[in-house]
Amino acid sequence: MTPPVEADNPAAPGHGYRNEGIRTLLAMFEHGDPDEHLTLGQILKGLEQSAFGVFLFIAILPSFIPIPGIGGAVSGPLVFLIGVQLLCGMTRPWLPGFIARRGPKRSTMHKFLGKISRPLQRLDRMLKPRLPALIDPLPARMLTGLLLLMVAVLLSLPIPFTNYLFGFQLLLFSLALIERDGALMLFNWIAAIAAGLFFGVGSGQLISESIAMFERMTG
Repeated sequence: MTPPVEADNPAAPGHGYRNEGIRTLLAMFEHGDPDEHLTLGQILKGLEQSAFGVFLFIAILPSFIPIPGIGGAVSGPLVFLIGVQLLCGMTRPWLPGFIARRGPKRSTMHKFLGKISRPLQRLDRMLKPRLPALIDPLPARMLTGLLLLMVAVLLSLPIPFTNYLFGFQLLLFSLALIERDGALMLFNWIAAIAAGLFFGVGSGQLISESIAMFERMTG
């Protein structure tokens, strides 16, 4: 992963990639009151290229809670919202007020990061900004959004023992968006399509649940 940006040398706007890599962003969770609620509006404020990735990173937290139904009920609609916005070509996430005012406790982020620290350390040596054609252009963002919609619906379906599977898949999507790593994004596209074919198409529930989720969000 890319090293943190020094506070006294920020990347100037309009000069390509602004370093908002995972280690830089997660530094905001390291110090402070463990019981403090970090609102999504506060966390995403000021972020540029990585805002969708950070939003997705936080949205998937409930999918790693070992309680049936929690991941789909909470993470699914948030991931669906992110997917819709990417599919519509948006470059920054829009948050309804009731979502912007919510967010995880700092202690929750610490626990989650503790669980995934080993995989992150391994990915640390591999992730970097590359293949921007798979991250930045509108067709790439739209394809990412479409696949996030599909995985969000799969997460919401009552498929046993898949919360961690889809949660980890979404984690890789978030890391690709945060680190602007097109190679990882290509892997995510292939894996998401495979998951959709294996879990979704055969069950016949993917389309019906997609329509139902969209109606719940817009109703």
